[in-house]
Amino acid sequence: MTDARSPNVGNQENPVSPATRRPVAWLAWALGGLAVAMFAAGVAFAVLSSFVGGAGLSGDFLIFVPFLAFPVVGALIASKRPENPIGWICLVVGLFWMLNVLGEGSDAYLRATDPGWARSTVTLDALAFWSWVPPVGLLGIYMILLFPDGKLPSRRWRPFAWFAGAVIALISVGFIFVPGPLEGHPGVRNPFGLEWLAWLADVAVFVILMLPLCILASAFSLVLRYRRSGGVVREQIKWLAFAASLVGLVYFVGLASELVFAPDSLVDDASPPLWVEISRSMLLLSYPGVPVAVGFAILRHRLYDIDVIINRALVYVALTVSLASIYLGGVAALQYALRTLTG
Repeated sequence: MTDARSPNVGNQENPVSPATRRPVAWLAWALGGLAVAMFAAGVAFAVLSSFVGGAGLSGDFLIFVPFLAFPVVGALIASKRPENPIGWICLVVGLFWMLNVLGEGSDAYLRATDPGWARSTVTLDALAFWSWVPPVGLLGIYMILLFPDGKLPSRRWRPFAWFAGAVIALISVGFIFVPGPLEGHPGVRNPFGLEWLAWLADVAVFVILMLPLCILASAFSLVLRYRRSGGVVREQIKWLAFAASLVGLVYFVGLASELVFAPDSLVDDASPPLWVEISRSMLLLSYPGVPVAVGFAILRHRLYDIDVIINRALVYVALTVSLASIYLGGVAALQYALRTLTG
């Protein structure tokens, strides 16, 4: 049995025979190509809707452009390391994101061509409400839990893996089959709602809260894996930790800024100020850093450069914060001085 403290722990891979590797690689790239095709179809629907409806081209679908990194990096990892489920997780997540793009584009086209689009998309919208659960669960739980070698940290984590899967499945089933009003369609009930599953609505809040708790538990497992490993594995974990920390930092800074300076922007119908839109765009741009970092870590390309990247990032962040503080402080001081002089 391999010592958990060995520098190469987590990197013992089950080699795939050349005869099997080729069709698996083709499958990986086919799924990646399917995701790209779905994105292109969604964009095509959006463009057609702008011409048919006479309105300007909506740029909402552009927020999904960075998410193309998930299927592309996933196909690359799965074709090179087919025995590692991390690449397949990225591929599945990318397919779900691109499915959302296709849904957005088709909805825009239906709005432009069919006055009764709200009725015609009831079925699709009812099916789409659960589509955020699997990618969030796969990324937040299983990618962290299985990183970097695709195996659990130990057998003790097996019950947790099954429990997390049950939570994801229960939330997904709840969004599809729980009866009640259909969001976005006033006066319309969920067409897939089953009355005998109405009890799920009573425990929905509790079950949904289990999802972030499972994510925290997976993060704890990665910390334990980092402490027990060394060498290559530690460098691999640094890549993922750096990318995930960047996403978390941008999210919490943006959310705290909105709560303090623009609380009205958190309302669905409110029009957020420009700086809030920029902050949200920065958050979306930070998400693709996760699959890119995973690709560097799993394929071990320039693996040890992560230390240099972290050092430079800390220097640039400190410099940016200092310059922003000086600028804001100077503006506030100048306003106070002018107010004092002019009364």
